[in-house]
Amino acid sequence: MKKLSYFFVLMFLVSCTSNTIFEKPEDLIPRDTMSLLVQEMMIASSSKFVKNKNLEKNINYMPLVYERFRIDSARYQTSNLYYMSKIDLYREIFTDAKANLDKQVAYYNAIKKEKDSLRKDSISKVKSIKIKKDSIKKQKIIEKDKDASLLKGLTPN
Repeated sequence: MKKLSYFFVLMFLVSCTSNTIFEKPEDLIPRDTMSLLVQEMMIASSSKFVKNKNLEKNINYMPLVYERFRIDSARYQTSNLYYMSKIDLYREIFTDAKANLDKQVAYYNAIKKEKDSLRKDSISKVKSIKIKKDSIKKQKIIEKDKDASLLKGLTPN
């Protein structure tokens, strides 16, 4: 009986090994395209919670991503499953996607910073013009007061 139980335990342990590397599908999405697709999917999933121009939220943008890359969700699922079975390749895909997103963030932050600096410059110019106009108004008021006091001194009471 002990030999039989040892045999079953051994068979159980041997059968628990998994062979999770799937066969390459015929319509596999290429690695570089998959990286771009994952990048766009990250943007689409994060933009779900941001209001659009029509002030709407919770819009699913994934169909637009599939349409842009001319694929369907089934093809993406099979390709994703294949790449998940090869974890090193899958990690590289996500690393590339994250690196591209970081480059885009840096680029748009630089543009935003430039626009903000231009805006600050224009605001400071407007303030300086306003200060100059105010000082001109004050000078005119002072000149009018001087003229009025001179006129009062010249006019007979």
